[in-house]
Amino acid sequence: MKRNLKIAFFGSSIVSAYWNGAATYYRGIVKALHKMGHEVTFYEPDIYGRQKHRDIEDPEWCTVKVYPKDKVTLQGLLQEASEADVIIKASGVGAFDDFLEDAVVQLKKEDNLIIFWDVDAPATLDRIESDPLDPFNSLIPKYDLVLTYGGGQPVIDAYERNGAKRCVPIYNALDTDTHFPVDPNPKFEGTLAFLGNRLPDREKRVEEFFIRPAKRLSDDKFLLGGSGWGDKKMPKNIDYVGHVYTKDHNAFNCTPKAVLNISRDSMAKYGFSPATRVFEAAGAGACIITDYWKGIDTFFVPGKEILVANSGEEVEMILSGLSSEKAREIGKAAYEKVLAKHTYNHRAELLESVISEKIQPVEQKQ
Repeated sequence: MKRNLKIAFFGSSIVSAYWNGAATYYRGIVKALHKMGHEVTFYEPDIYGRQKHRDIEDPEWCTVKVYPKDKVTLQGLLQEASEADVIIKASGVGAFDDFLEDAVVQLKKEDNLIIFWDVDAPATLDRIESDPLDPFNSLIPKYDLVLTYGGGQPVIDAYERNGAKRCVPIYNALDTDTHFPVDPNPKFEGTLAFLGNRLPDREKRVEEFFIRPAKRLSDDKFLLGGSGWGDKKMPKNIDYVGHVYTKDHNAFNCTPKAVLNISRDSMAKYGFSPATRVFEAAGAGACIITDYWKGIDTFFVPGKEILVANSGEEVEMILSGLSSEKAREIGKAAYEKVLAKHTYNHRAELLESVISEKIQPVEQKQ
């Protein structure tokens, strides 16, 4: 008999995507777990103005507990979470991360499961392997399971080399409830659009794959969405639209001829780490151009379901030869692929199977 689980999840935010690219990933996974009968409580700190920039109200598919940046309050919530069957600490919560990583391990019991969920595994691995004294090194073996946002075999090997009992990538995917084809919105019209916050390990690649082509294709309109780009020097044909709320993602993806995916340096280094927005854009039927990363063909067929560029010059070449008809054809193929193989229901099924290997069914536990 399948066991419905109580899951406690400490993460950055599930209600706000403001400076929080993992939000839609968390929503997709947690919503799918709810549909399977599991009960999730998501604990998130009130930081970085995220609660003022919510995309959603508290959802019906999980309980959300927002806590002040206060360790005493957090200790009380940890005590509450200790009653759960599965307790998850995600990376990059943004407040008391070191404390939480150690505190969650202390909640281990004979009949529960303690998980570290790394939504930026390449950065974590680079950090701990360059600093043997990093406190997280000694904690890795104490977790029952490490889940990652992506990374494929290179990340699995690296985590297991650093003491993980088991490491399983749970890739980004499409949430069909929120991302789907819509009518075009004139304010997002253009040749190429890119959506991503300004981050140090992404900026140079944005300059190469987005700003450079825009300079050279001066007669084309480019759109840039995301936080932090307001003071960035860029050509006049780039329209900076600022933070794009989740409700506008579909139109942002559907309207321009093509949308661009640019990996962060660490993700590109390890490969096998498609960003959430790749699946969101495909779910809206967008024609996606991506910078090259190892493992692309694990998810999409290059040239048929996605277009791949190794440089800004190749982005220019692709755009120069891309007709609207061809772009629609590629977007349709990507849309069909994500529906068939890359929804959050697919990911939650994998997660449930991994957890069920380690948690006893009800009749065995009694």
